[in-house]
Amino acid sequence: MASVLIYLVLIASVGAGLNAGLFFIFSVCIMAALARLPVPDGITAMNAINEVIQSPLFFIVFLGTAVVALAVIVIAFLQGTPGSGLAMAAALVFLAGTIGVTIVVNVPMNDALAAAAPESAEAAALWGGYLATWTAWNHVRTATSLASLVLFVLAYGRMAGA
Repeated sequence: MASVLIYLVLIASVGAGLNAGLFFIFSVCIMAALARLPVPDGITAMNAINEVIQSPLFFIVFLGTAVVALAVIVIAFLQGTPGSGLAMAAALVFLAGTIGVTIVVNVPMNDALAAAAPESAEAAALWGGYLATWTAWNHVRTATSLASLVLFVLAYGRMAGA
């Protein structure tokens, strides 16, 4: 069972890293670029991104990492081997800070943006707040994905050294 856990931690490390990179590029580049566009164009572009990102590959990486993180919690708890505590912490950080924030904050904001007509006054009012709030919460997702990656790597190191 220990060998299964170490492989799950390795897989979760890769998934957390991929998510951190995705969210990082939104935080440092994509949202700032969208903010430079005229409001209807920015909204239209963000809505297009939100549609395109919903691909099988994205869901495998995003939700697959969540499933692996859940498995890590269960197996690490049951085994209690060196690195198990770090692995559980990594999984919890990813689930709460990356998956949880996405579900509770970013997706509802995306849905509200998609429901607004890009040329409307309502959409223009929504856009300014959307950019600031969505991006701030995306910073949280970036940080928690990165923190999860670091914790998974530390857990892997402890497990490999045991």
